[in-house]
Amino acid sequence: MRIALDTGGTFTDCVFLRDGKLEILKVPSQPKNPAAAIAAALSRVRAMLGDKAEKELDLVCGTTVGTNALLERRGGKVLLVTTEGFEDVLEISRQARAELYDLQFQKAPALVPRERTIGARERLAADGSVLKELTRAEIHSLLRKIRRARPDAVAICFLFCFRNPKHEALLATALRSEGFLVSVSHEILPEFREFERTSTTVINAYLSSVVSSYLSEMQAQADKAWHPASDSESTRPAQVRVMQSNGGIISAENAAAQPVRTVLSGPAGGVLGASYAASLAGIAKIITFDMGGTSTDVALLSGETRISTESRVAGVPISVPMLEIHTVGAGGGSIARFDAGGSLRVGPESAGADPGPICYGRGQLPTVTDAHAVLGHFAGRGLLNGEFNLQLERTCREFDKRKGSFRTAEAFAQAILGVSNAVIERAVRRISIERGFDPRDYTLVAFGGAGALHACDLAAALEMRGVLLPVFPGGLSALGILRADVVRDFSRTILLAARNAAQARREAQQPLQKLRREADDFLRGEGFLKNQRRFEYRFDLRYIGQAYDLSVPASADFVTAFHQAHERAYGHADPRRAVEIVNVRCRATGLSPRIELPRVARAHPLVEQKIKCYLHGRAVQAALFERESLRAGHRFSGPAIIVEYSATALVPAGWTARVDAFGQIRLSTSRKTARRHAR
Repeated sequence: MRIALDTGGTFTDCVFLRDGKLEILKVPSQPKNPAAAIAAALSRVRAMLGDKAEKELDLVCGTTVGTNALLERRGGKVLLVTTEGFEDVLEISRQARAELYDLQFQKAPALVPRERTIGARERLAADGSVLKELTRAEIHSLLRKIRRARPDAVAICFLFCFRNPKHEALLATALRSEGFLVSVSHEILPEFREFERTSTTVINAYLSSVVSSYLSEMQAQADKAWHPASDSESTRPAQVRVMQSNGGIISAENAAAQPVRTVLSGPAGGVLGASYAASLAGIAKIITFDMGGTSTDVALLSGETRISTESRVAGVPISVPMLEIHTVGAGGGSIARFDAGGSLRVGPESAGADPGPICYGRGQLPTVTDAHAVLGHFAGRGLLNGEFNLQLERTCREFDKRKGSFRTAEAFAQAILGVSNAVIERAVRRISIERGFDPRDYTLVAFGGAGALHACDLAAALEMRGVLLPVFPGGLSALGILRADVVRDFSRTILLAARNAAQARREAQQPLQKLRREADDFLRGEGFLKNQRRFEYRFDLRYIGQAYDLSVPASADFVTAFHQAHERAYGHADPRRAVEIVNVRCRATGLSPRIELPRVARAHPLVEQKIKCYLHGRAVQAALFERESLRAGHRFSGPAIIVEYSATALVPAGWTARVDAFGQIRLSTSRKTARRHAR
């Protein structure tokens, strides 16, 4: 049995197959114990399947545990061991001002304070040769200092160890023999750039105790939920895999060893799911819009996912490969408030799952979800097909008490949506216009529990081509995780001048082959046969003398590809200048079973109801459609509301909806209407 789970701030989404048909289940998240929500979801699925449930369970999960630990600064106590004289690398960082003109800006403290950093008497030269040996006496001295500090984990990052890992390996072996959790830079990120490598290694150590405890608890909960006590001894434990930030899954054991690779675990699944939905619709250029309970994630795709090794999460750099995803604190649970000047603000604080929005019954502060409830956008039905009741009268009373200078509760609610849309629009502009991409060339793929409620307003404001509402919008991230392959990225810094492209490529073959052997061993350990393994090679290149690089396929014409990439990225290129291979990369992929969405039946006569709601400040009669009743070929125009188990969609006046062969809904409007709508 293969089940995918995505843990969000408000709901935990579960996607699985029953009788050959994909189904979705949502249960409330438990932020204080995320594994408990997973156990609740698995128990319900097990009960739903009954005797048809397979005894062996493959569980693939997206998690926000690492992300939240970074954002809330509640990781483990880390001790950093680095080369003597370089103890201040985290404090010095790059000396770049995060806010150039903000005189009040306060730099966030380093994850490891200076007093928990130890300098080791050892030194390597830039070529990896030993200048000062790491002696046994020095290792014993370091062990004594580390024992006294009693850290939860130790990070080791020596100068130039990406050239020669000997000293790091010696100290790591000694520490692991004493039971310490150890993160070593040549295992995490064997690349140059001292600050980024140290930061990435420290983050891995910072998250290791938190993530490993969570994964151990999740393994225990999964086994307990799936196997009753009577038959637990006769079946193998559940195989647990975790979504990584690079768009691939990895075993729980490997995820616990390198948790830094799971920081954008949940959002990465959403990008994969949106890419799949767009491929079914024949759309190449998309902007993904994943609006959940606590945040919104956006990404831009032009036929393939975009990978970056220069990401920052919670203000700290992470240099492992990650999908290019931008996150803002604007979700369904984002709290609305008036600031000291009387202006309305929405987020980034969220009501989350506990206490949740006002309409959930326990919350007291107005949220985006509450605003939709006040405006009648849930058609008085509650959520999850009525399983999750909403307290609409309570919400209207609270809005009336907290509306401030707004004339009515409805006007207050509409203003909350307007502010929330503005925050999300800025996020989309950041990944598109600010990077040279015109959003008018792209289609918005809207998903998450709240995405379809805001999609048309957002697409209109940016004059986009239209909106695509996938199947299972409230569980698309889980569907993406279910379809994900096992992926691991391997890299090595070589700093090789490529004055002669053919010769440079030959010289790069040795490190590439070494990476290939490592990658092959990894996939074999994950249980993949030779015909299930795929390998992709890339070079990171720059003009000699440049500080940063661009990644291109390691093909015969890699130099030409670099000049073209440089032209696209920066608007100019110089084919006469010498090029340098900075890093070699190998992406190992183990092919997972593919879950495909079926085609849906052709259209039958469309049945609609009429309800009263508020759209853009006006009371209107909107058509109400059940998503389950829509078939391929159905068309209708707004104003309309589409309700289903995992999400609700708004179709404003002037927009037309069309259902495609796979049950996905294409929303479109004229550019003229979009501009008028945006005003």
